[in-house]
Amino acid sequence: MRLKIYGDSISGNCLKVKWTAERLGLDYEWIEIDLLKGETQTPQFREINPAGQVPVVVLADGRPLAQSNAIILHLAEGSDLIPSDAYARARMLEWMFWEQYSHEPYVAVARFHVVYQGRAVADLDPKLVAKGAGALQRLEDGLEGAQFLVGGQLSLADVALVAYTRLAGEGGFDLARYPKVQAWIARVEAALPING
Repeated sequence: MRLKIYGDSISGNCLKVKWTAERLGLDYEWIEIDLLKGETQTPQFREINPAGQVPVVVLADGRPLAQSNAIILHLAEGSDLIPSDAYARARMLEWMFWEQYSHEPYVAVARFHVVYQGRAVADLDPKLVAKGAGALQRLEDGLEGAQFLVGGQLSLADVALVAYTRLAGEGGFDLARYPKVQAWIARVEAALPING
């Protein structure tokens, strides 16, 4: 049985799983699940992931696994996307946990409101915008003197964070204010099968 990835192509959380699988040369089947049509809420989908969320994978042995960062960590086990040094690995995880708690809920949500709900940037909650800008500034500061977020080479921290950062402009964030982030996006995009 092949690895199956259930995801929606509009979701950065889903795309980071796809990019990781492709970067690692894994054989997989992509199963498109339309979030906007409620396809994660069907009884059939909830048998795979009771939480009713994508991404979720079904491993070659039939076991399911959800949550984007848990999935990419599992897929990349033993690869160069996970630093071998224990402290560098912990720093990678630090960025990945931060991404889901302090970046994605603001940067991705702002983009979702604008792109998929048709809201004007000016109508977004000012606190959402401020926290998104703060997250982008945290990234900018974290890239001071660095090509990648951890250990001088591409890691899962970069994969996790580039997914929504690269599209932050669609949520009203001016990436020109973050030149280190812009240069980092270009490096990560060049290292991943983003347009594949």
